[in-house]
Amino acid sequence: MNYPFWDVPHIGSGWVIGIIAIFHMMIALFAVGGGFYLVLAERKALREGHRDWLEVLRGHSKFFLILTGVFGTVSGVGIWFAIGLANPEGTSALIHNFVFGWAMEWVFFIVELTTAAVYYYTWGRVSDELHVKVGWLYAAASFFTLVIINGILSFMLTPGDAWLAVAGTGQEASRFWQAFFNPTYWPNLIIRCLICASLAGVWALVTCSRIDGGKTPELKTTMVRWSAKWLLPTFVLLPLAFVWYLWTVPESQRALLQLGISTIGMGMFTQVTRMLLVVGLTSGVIVVVTYAFAWRSPLEFNSGQALAVVLLALIATASGEYTRETLRKPYVIGRYMFSNGVRVASVDKLNAEGYLMHSVWTRRGGDDKLAKGEAMFRGQCMACHTVNGYRSMKRLLADRNREAINNLLTLLHDYKPDSPYRAFMPHLAGTKEEIEALGDYLAALTAAPASNEKTKVAEKQAPVISPGKL
Repeated sequence: MNYPFWDVPHIGSGWVIGIIAIFHMMIALFAVGGGFYLVLAERKALREGHRDWLEVLRGHSKFFLILTGVFGTVSGVGIWFAIGLANPEGTSALIHNFVFGWAMEWVFFIVELTTAAVYYYTWGRVSDELHVKVGWLYAAASFFTLVIINGILSFMLTPGDAWLAVAGTGQEASRFWQAFFNPTYWPNLIIRCLICASLAGVWALVTCSRIDGGKTPELKTTMVRWSAKWLLPTFVLLPLAFVWYLWTVPESQRALLQLGISTIGMGMFTQVTRMLLVVGLTSGVIVVVTYAFAWRSPLEFNSGQALAVVLLALIATASGEYTRETLRKPYVIGRYMFSNGVRVASVDKLNAEGYLMHSVWTRRGGDDKLAKGEAMFRGQCMACHTVNGYRSMKRLLADRNREAINNLLTLLHDYKPDSPYRAFMPHLAGTKEEIEALGDYLAALTAAPASNEKTKVAEKQAPVISPGKL
């Protein structure tokens, strides 16, 4: 609560992060897999006498350097900027608890950027053996950035009991390695490594599709097919890795995924269900397109088909990341901090002393309840909701009157174990007066009728906001 609120109209702050992160993940994972692709392809070319491969690989390394070194770096900085504004409490917690990890990651990142540039600019200027060694150095540095970032990202879902036992005591640093190698660390790392290999092949197909098959049919055939093979490990091993990952996810978070799957038979396609279906369908289409166009007809494989595979990979990556993020609900850091930045351990204090009492960024409206309600909405709702756009409160509460809204807020504030909202919405903290002020503000937004017998019992019949609208 020591930060101002970032109001992004229509799409919300979460989607600002999401849009940047989706493109960044496509590039960042390619930066890891593509590094291994380049050095292994060069090594294969030198060992088997495919000297004609080297010119293609040189062009691919230029594309690789620009995409990862420029767009990957800029989008990475963009993520830091966005998360610092959208969820400053969560960002602060990650920085303070993993400052040593971030320092290690930046060292490897500097090595990664340097060796990527050296690798490209030394084609034909140093011996083949030395050039391959530079490639291996880049591949190792980029892999270790993934190793470190994976520990921090997986921590956000499963910080682990050892770290949670000391969270908030100032002794978190003593549990650094337990938090880093958290319960979902290894399956998450395997999944990301498989995706890295797949994206290396996907982006390589773009370069290989530009080879003139009429002039160099053997070159294009061998390179297109070798690049297509990089997609195979992902689609064979990823289902097994995903099952392992789900086994390590806390039961409370896994229930969200199970809910999404179980609703398919009832015709209720929740967001989780949709994203899982998209991941499965696009992955299957990638396999079919790659086999039909790249493997069977490598000489006819063109840039349009290659870009179609890239687009499908982008959709699959975005859907997968969305599903992974959804599993964290209602937390930004599992069992420690809710998605609105409220720490689980602070709820009782905020209920007793007041949520707004601990913020210097609220409007000074005196006894104006609507001003207080707006401050409550900004602080505890806008991390996931907007007024008129994505997850619009006007739309979600459109047919609810003041009493029905109060019933909803009471459920969120009491946060009882049997609450239908507990699985995906954070604990609403604050005094009774602050909750009433929030209710008045939401009622003013929706302009609901003063009396509506149907909405008086709405909360007793079904959740106001169903999981399908999440």
